[in-house]
Amino acid sequence: MKIHNLLVVLVSLFGLIGTANADTRITYKSAKSTSSYYQMAVEIAEAMKAGSSGEITVTVEESQGSVQNVMEVIGRTNNYVFTTPPVLIKLARGGTAMFKDKGNPRFDEIRALFPIPSLTMHFVMSESSGVTDFAGMEGKTILLGKGSFGAREGEKYLKLFGLEGKVKLAEVELSNAVPALKNGQIDGFVTAGSYPAPNVIEAAASAGATVISLNDEQVKASKRTRLVIPAGTYAGQASDIVTTSLPVVAFTTTDMDDETAYRLTRTYWENKGALGAAAKWWDGVSLDMLDNILTDIHPGAKRYYKEAGASLAAHH
Repeated sequence: MKIHNLLVVLVSLFGLIGTANADTRITYKSAKSTSSYYQMAVEIAEAMKAGSSGEITVTVEESQGSVQNVMEVIGRTNNYVFTTPPVLIKLARGGTAMFKDKGNPRFDEIRALFPIPSLTMHFVMSESSGVTDFAGMEGKTILLGKGSFGAREGEKYLKLFGLEGKVKLAEVELSNAVPALKNGQIDGFVTAGSYPAPNVIEAAASAGATVISLNDEQVKASKRTRLVIPAGTYAGQASDIVTTSLPVVAFTTTDMDDETAYRLTRTYWENKGALGAAAKWWDGVSLDMLDNILTDIHPGAKRYYKEAGASLAAHH
């Protein structure tokens, strides 16, 4: 009788373990709910559910930004996934820049999973302005926006390329960029987002727009990652656009077990085609973007990349 009871307990335990394995819960810390990166997080959550037949459940959490996502590693355990530019992991580990005096041993336990669409710089000029390069922007009215990565980066590039004080900065909200471009209130605007960017699609289709390409020297001076927007991405775009980007990657910590990291990474890549069919920005993501990861990749994710034949850098 006792043996029978023991067997019942063991069977029940194995049943529970089986259930736990079958249902993996992930917390995915993303961005502000109004941003394209929050929308991507929702798309990933749906892809994970569909790709794993409901075995992987992703709960998306809003965030105030990449720095907050990294800082939350200190207090988070289990399957915490978050997005941030890879350079922030290096800064956090070094206790420098925005992480000055905020160092923590937990930052050393951060591991990369997979790249997501990069923040891509777009310098958009109206067709009527006739501007096709940075030099042509002199004397024109440009909308930079305020407080965003794109605004800060745009301001940096104007200085780098000798345009500081030579362009008129428009006092218009970035959300009004397309109407302002159409009615001639501005000659161009600067925006950063994964391509194809909705506001650039709208500008190109409705007002006619040229996205300025950078030359190799300009890309080098920017100290950002080179990115090519393929011809035909936007209406009237006959050739490739060379621009700069800030890579963004999904990270977790060593708290996540190897099997979960493997399944998460495999499901992501196996469903990337379906993601791209629903939203074009996923088409810009490739295994080549693993080169943008500056720190260690989770061993479970690494297992998938080896199976996929991806080349990994020594520090991965």
